[in-house]
Amino acid sequence: MKNTYLTSHFPLISIMLFSLAFSIYSERMIIYYLENIGLYSGMIEFFSERGIHLTLLFVLWLFFFMLFAALKLIANTVNELSLLFFSKDEEGADLRNIRRGAWIFLISGIIAVVASVEIIVLLGVFVISCFTYFIFFIYKVSDSLSSSALIGLIFFHLFFWFAFGIAVAYALVKLYNSLIASLPL
Repeated sequence: MKNTYLTSHFPLISIMLFSLAFSIYSERMIIYYLENIGLYSGMIEFFSERGIHLTLLFVLWLFFFMLFAALKLIANTVNELSLLFFSKDEEGADLRNIRRGAWIFLISGIIAVVASVEIIVLLGVFVISCFTYFIFFIYKVSDSLSSSALIGLIFFHLFFWFAFGIAVAYALVKLYNSLIASLPL
């Protein structure tokens, strides 16, 4: 059976797995922080320990799910926009070819859940899976691109993600600076 939609649920499962991995690590760090400042023992008086862990895990999972879903939406838009600008394919064959790349994120998501003990390994799995998918994407669409269009597509992606990263970092620094400036000292 060769159905083109057979793997259509893989991106959702991948997002769920990466969200779970990052939320497991974050939940452990938040609980450790709450124990160090002495708030955790007071929280246990009102809620069960399991309830605190599950609620915190769910809220963090929801946060990371929204973050990764938004990144997936942005990445799909950038991929299709770059194909619009640089590809000679008018039938959408390139989009069908790159669908198989969902396996990369699915396998990486499973590895990320196992690697959720250490943040460096977790971030490494995520970055390596993104880089591997980018190489896979370039390889699959290279047949419908000239060499100058291939270079343009690569630089389009690099420029977009660099500009996006800089804009997010700038916004976070501005938010941090305004928060620090508003503290009464």
